[in-house]
Amino acid sequence: MKFIISGLVLLVGVLTVTTISSAKVEYTKKEKKACVTCHVSAKSKELNATGQYYKDHNHSLEGFKPKDEKK
Repeated sequence: MKFIISGLVLLVGVLTVTTISSAKVEYTKKEKKACVTCHVSAKSKELNATGQYYKDHNHSLEGFKPKDEKK
């Protein structure tokens, strides 16, 4: 019984960690930004305008001017 509980806890932990991270670690370390900077949500692989710019400009945010969302 101890092995079953331990295995389930381990499985849930692995599944939780792997489903949360959509962005590549090297990009988050390089830019020092949260996942939602480029993705629609933390659990989504869908890119927002910032993410699409980053993808289209050789993985760089240089020159990017975010649109003012309050207008």
